[in-house]
Amino acid sequence: MVDLTKPNPSPEPPSLDARHPLIVFDGACVLCSGFARMVVSLDRQDRFRFATAQSSFGEALFRQHGLRTDSYETNLVIIDGVAFMRLESLVAVMSELGWPWRTARLLLLLPRPLRNWLYGRVARNRYALFGRKESCEIPTAELKGRLVG
Repeated sequence: MVDLTKPNPSPEPPSLDARHPLIVFDGACVLCSGFARMVVSLDRQDRFRFATAQSSFGEALFRQHGLRTDSYETNLVIIDGVAFMRLESLVAVMSELGWPWRTARLLLLLPRPLRNWLYGRVARNRYALFGRKESCEIPTAELKGRLVG
């Protein structure tokens, strides 16, 4: 369990295994943790790996990609060395999961400013809408086996 009240050390950005897409998510956010659990259950090929943004590994990746490390308002998804954030991270993950999940690509038809606005509204209000934990939850056995960092 990660203690969210203590700052993490700032290691060098980690190297990644390109064979495994990576999702870095806010481990204290009920919505974000639920998304990670959903991906684990839908990822029949066990490709995705996960890290919490609160871990030193996740924080280093956030910093490497120019994201804030005091507020985790986006998931960071890295697939084949390409980083995705905001709504594009959701679309990238769902696309990797195959049919019917790849229909999420239709969200890309929305103009980027509208996508960013919609994502921002949910991200800023996610704790009020879905809840927040004081520490990252103990992951399920399936998720625990796929956590990195």
